[in-house]
Amino acid sequence: MLELTWPQVIARRLARSHLLEPAPHERIVDVVRAVGLIQAQVLAAAELGLALRVRDATVADVRRELYERRSLVKTWSIRGTLHLVPADELPLWAAAARGPDAPAPTPLDDAIAAALEGRCLTRKELAEAVGDERLLSAWGEGLWTPAVTGKLCFGPPQGANVTFVRADEWIGDWRDVDPAAARREVLRRYLRAYGPANPDDFRRWSGFGRDAAKALFAEAELEDVRVEGKRAWLLAGDDADLDRDPRCLELLPRYDVYVLGFRPREPLVPEAVRERIKNDPRGRWETITGMAPLIVDGVAAGLWRRTECEIEVEHVLPFPRGRRRELADAVDRVREIVGY
Repeated sequence: MLELTWPQVIARRLARSHLLEPAPHERIVDVVRAVGLIQAQVLAAAELGLALRVRDATVADVRRELYERRSLVKTWSIRGTLHLVPADELPLWAAAARGPDAPAPTPLDDAIAAALEGRCLTRKELAEAVGDERLLSAWGEGLWTPAVTGKLCFGPPQGANVTFVRADEWIGDWRDVDPAAARREVLRRYLRAYGPANPDDFRRWSGFGRDAAKALFAEAELEDVRVEGKRAWLLAGDDADLDRDPRCLELLPRYDVYVLGFRPREPLVPEAVRERIKNDPRGRWETITGMAPLIVDGVAAGLWRRTECEIEVEHVLPFPRGRRRELADAVDRVREIVGY
């Protein structure tokens, strides 16, 4: 049985998340595939998180893929949360999110699909078209089911207003995917990016439920390993990147996929950093997932924030000597991405 250390696991996860080496510019959509989607409940954070992983990419490049090339789609997906999804895999992730026991469409779902046919509507316009004020909620009430059945996704913004379009029309090539097969593929994607892991880790990340996660692990071709004495699993034969050098320094955004996929969190977030986060109103409720961490060699060493004209970095752990140039480069990279 393969015996692993946490530094090895961290190195692997950094590599699979394109944090050790950014992907070529032309592979921006492939990065989204590799990390199992980019959470986008805060779109600015999603844009930054994706661009950080792609050589010379900026927010403008991400928006071009979303609204001009339509190679990426913003919509509700796993965990019932907004994500950036590769357009050509939208049916796959939609099937996985709704699962094999999805309820039948409701009259509201049908009304939304009809209202969006050939149209791009703001939230207010859509609510008026179907006569249901619940759609005015910024929480997306009533929109998840149309999203995971190909009847709705986000369109190009109109000023400060979001818009919605028919997902099947927007990507132009909708196909039905078996939900059970889709979930098996999602497990493989998860383990490639965030393994080794166990069923409960996958449950928390996917939102599929405890029984579903256990069943998927039971039928997959996996390799049993130990991480400092704790049992976990990799895809059979997928043990590359364990010996990579984890040296890197990154300013990651809130809800970054590296943090969201990292279980258990103790090796990622040292005790001093956990205590600092608990003293933050947002961190108290959302833990490190809702914070923007300074990552040094795969571990959260501090926090950072953007003000109107500055990027402020807070060191919680002692900052390594001789790495101030790396930190300055990381700050400059964020500035370049967002156009500061």
